[in-house]
Amino acid sequence: MRIIGGKLKGIRMSAPASLPVRPTTDMAKEALFNILYNTYDFDSCSVLDLFSGTGNISIEFASRGIKEVTAVDKHSGCIYWLKSVIDKYDLNEISLQKADVFKFLEQHNKKYQIIFADPPYDLTNIPQIPRLVDQNKLLTENGILVVEHPSLLKLKDEPGFKETRRYGNSSFSFFEYTP
Repeated sequence: MRIIGGKLKGIRMSAPASLPVRPTTDMAKEALFNILYNTYDFDSCSVLDLFSGTGNISIEFASRGIKEVTAVDKHSGCIYWLKSVIDKYDLNEISLQKADVFKFLEQHNKKYQIIFADPPYDLTNIPQIPRLVDQNKLLTENGILVVEHPSLLKLKDEPGFKETRRYGNSSFSFFEYTP
C-alpha cells in the first residue's frame, strides 16, 4: 500500500500477505480523500475507521493531519501490524480497538465527523452498518458515513443515504447525519 498525501506521502508499506484484507485501491482512495479533504477541516475532525485491516485509511487520515482516528478490527494480525506502523511513524493520533465491528457499533456512543467502513465484501449484513450508525447517532450533525462495498450491492434505501460513487468493482456509498 502507498500513502498518497500528507506528511507520509509516497511511503510504501508492505503488510504481511497472511492478513485477511482487500485494501482500498489508490485510485478510489485518492477520489475519496479529494471529496473529504474539500469538505472537512481535518485539524478538528475525529474519524472512526471500521474494518480497518492494514490501517490503509487510518494511516492516510493521520498523514493528512486528522485530529483523531479510532481504528476497529477484530483480526489480531491486523491490529498487531497497524500498531507496528503507528509506533514506527509516531502516529499517536490513531487509537486501536480490537473488536467485532457490529458489536462495537451497538455499544459505542461517541460521535464522529467521518466514519469509514470497508467490510469484507462477502458479508451479508453490510446494510446493518448505516442502520447501526443511524440508530446509535454516531455521526455529528455535519458528519458523514462512507461505506465501501461491491458495486453490485445497493444501499440507497438505508437511513441517511446521499449518493453512491462507483470505482470499478468497488463503490463508496455516502450517508449523512439524520436527526
